[in-house]
Amino acid sequence: MKKINYYITDVFTDKQFGGNQLAVIPDGKGLNGELMQKIAREFNFSETTFVTPPDNPENDCKVRIFTPGNEVPTAGHPTIGTTFILMSEELLSPKKSGRIIMEQKVGDILVNFKKEGNAYNSITMFQPLPEFGRVHENISLIAEILSVDPGDIMQGYPIQSISCGNIFLYIPVNSIKTLGKIKVRTDLLEKYGKELDTTELYVFSTETIDKNATTHGRMFAPMFGITEDPVTGSASGPLGCYLVKYGLSDGKKIICEQGYEMGRPGTVHVTIEHEQNRISAVKVGGVGVLVGKGQLFID
Repeated sequence: MKKINYYITDVFTDKQFGGNQLAVIPDGKGLNGELMQKIAREFNFSETTFVTPPDNPENDCKVRIFTPGNEVPTAGHPTIGTTFILMSEELLSPKKSGRIIMEQKVGDILVNFKKEGNAYNSITMFQPLPEFGRVHENISLIAEILSVDPGDIMQGYPIQSISCGNIFLYIPVNSIKTLGKIKVRTDLLEKYGKELDTTELYVFSTETIDKNATTHGRMFAPMFGITEDPVTGSASGPLGCYLVKYGLSDGKKIICEQGYEMGRPGTVHVTIEHEQNRISAVKVGGVGVLVGKGQLFID
C-alpha cells in the first residue's frame, strides 16, 4: 500500500473556509494521469494539483492540475495555492530567490513570492498573454443560458471569449442582484458550447460589495464538473484584459471579488501592463491559508 501525503489550502483568502479550496499532492512522482484524475474526483474540489520533478532541470517543478472531470492546462488558484504550500511547508528549495518556474500543460509559468516573517503574504503568477476570441451578439441566447432577462445584460460592452491559458466567456451584467439570479441551463450550454467557443462562463458586474473592489463575479464550468467555482484566478487575468481593452480600468490595480454567493468570499489582485493598446504582461496574485494535511492510502 502506497502512502501519499496531501495538503489542503484555501486560496485567495487569508481566512480559513473562504476563497477556493485546493488539494496539493507535493510528491506525485510515479502517479499516472488516470490515478491523478481519480484522486481529484475523490477530493472533489474544483482543482487538485500534483507536483513532480521538472522536465527541464533549470525549472523548479512540474505541476499537473485536475478538476473532478478533466485535466486543465493551467489555473490560477492551483498555481498560487501550490506555491503557497511548497514554500510555507518548506517542500521545495527555489533555484532563485523570490521566484519559481512551474511547468504546466500550457508551458512554463513564472511565480513571484514575498515572505514577511513566517508568512508568504504575496504570491503572483504571470499568465500567458491574452487571446481575444469572438464577440457574441446573441444576447437572448446568453440570457436564456443564465436564466436572466436580456435587459439584465450590460449594454455597451461585448460578450466575448478570452484566454490567458484557459478560455472563458465574459458576460457583463448590470448588478449584483442579477448575478444572484443566475441558474445555468446546462442543456443549452452543452448544445451551444461550440458556438460560444467555451462552456466556461465568467459573469461579472462593476457593482461590488467591497468599495475597493473593481468587479464582482461568478464562474460556472459544469461541463468540467464544476457547478460553480468560488474564486477563479485563471479567469481573473483575462477579465483584467477585458477591463483594460474596453476602458473599464487602467490595469494598475484591479481587484476582483468572487465567491460571495457560495459563502466563500475571496479576492484576486490583477495587474495588466500595456502600452499603445498592446498588453505586455498579465499578473494575478493572492494569498493562501493552510487548512489541513494528511495521507492517502493507495492500493
